[in-house]
Amino acid sequence: MNLEYIDNLIEKMEKASLTELSYKDGDVDIKLKRDMGNSVQTAPVQLPQQAPEQPMADAPVEEGKMIKAPMVGTFYKAASPEADAYVKVGDKVDNTSVVCILEAMKLFNEIQAEISGEITEILVEDGDMVEYDQPLFRVR
Repeated sequence: MNLEYIDNLIEKMEKASLTELSYKDGDVDIKLKRDMGNSVQTAPVQLPQQAPEQPMADAPVEEGKMIKAPMVGTFYKAASPEADAYVKVGDKVDNTSVVCILEAMKLFNEIQAEISGEITEILVEDGDMVEYDQPLFRVR
């Protein structure tokens, strides 16, 4: 995570007229708030500890295709808090299956799988802020 990325988050926050933004990715947790005077306050950023580098051969190879976010927004696994999730691990999907909702600028967008297969992993949590092209689901 670099300062340019944080600056981009702040710009997007201002353009969308948001007063608060939270972003979490692994050990990185960013919370931005701004008052109505348009100043942006940032909470401390927690960066992960640098692990010693290991050869790439030791890294596990992830199998499957990804369903990625087509836009920036807030991820929701169901149409409402009381509703069942659109998909769960083990579910079969096809090109037109709705897998989640992304809320962007108060619009709720149903996201279709656009690939066929079985959901093997859900990579984000309900209510998470996601970036464009961020992997949401792994499909085999």
